[in-house]
Amino acid sequence: MAGLPPIFLDEDARRFEVTLALPGSRPRTVRVEPGRPGFGSAAVLGPRPGARVLSAVEREVRHVLRLDADLSGFYERAARDRKLAWVASGAGRMLRSQTVFEEVVKTVCTTNCTWSATERMVGAIAEHLGEPAPTAPPNGPFGHAFPSPAAMAEAGEDFYRGVAKAGYRGAYLISLARSVAAGELDLEVLGRPAELPDDEVRTRLLALPGVGPYAAAHVMMMLGRYRSLILDSWTRPTYAKLAGRPMSDAEIERRFKRYGPWAGLAFWLTLTRSWVAEEPLPV
Repeated sequence: MAGLPPIFLDEDARRFEVTLALPGSRPRTVRVEPGRPGFGSAAVLGPRPGARVLSAVEREVRHVLRLDADLSGFYERAARDRKLAWVASGAGRMLRSQTVFEEVVKTVCTTNCTWSATERMVGAIAEHLGEPAPTAPPNGPFGHAFPSPAAMAEAGEDFYRGVAKAGYRGAYLISLARSVAAGELDLEVLGRPAELPDDEVRTRLLALPGVGPYAAAHVMMMLGRYRSLILDSWTRPTYAKLAGRPMSDAEIERRFKRYGPWAGLAFWLTLTRSWVAEEPLPV
């Protein structure tokens, strides 16, 4: 999900740009890249921001990077696991979206399709419905903030069918956006761990249009609720290759049960080890 708009990921340069929706202001694009050892650097592109905008940007960047997440308990367990000890140097803080609404929309766009189809759908939604930052290029999805529920609710079926080419998902996205925009559905409460237990969050997610067990587990992980494993048509065969044989979902879950509230995160990092550079990561 890290490579989907409004995030532009430049893996070769080891940096990314994210276009953030800001209250009372136009969206702004921020470039984040490595700084001195152990630090990163963030720069707001375009006109020099005032103090209010800069404060909002800092808050949102901290959120997207999960800088306030406490993973110390996970690192302690991983350090005792030969296959996962590498994460204790700082891995596991996955980029997340500004809102729970964005997480759900993007996840619905990953269901029953190829990654290229997901990129097409999310790209069209960002480009045509998201507000551009001052530095946005004239064409393409990057440089646009993710659209608000109201903007997505106002887009008709023709947009989702003909432009985003979302297929059956279009009806789900319209229903979801209209419910949130009308104030009938509060998704953002799901992102506040102190207010709801995991079981309640899962129940509420499964009640949403277009959200099944895979999508619920995926959204929960993006919300920092790591107990559930994402088990789908990619993770199952990928783990089977690593383990040397196919396994049932129950057997996979038993293998990661020792990680408790971080079981899903441990599973995901096991699957994606090859995506990470060999050099040490900054803590």
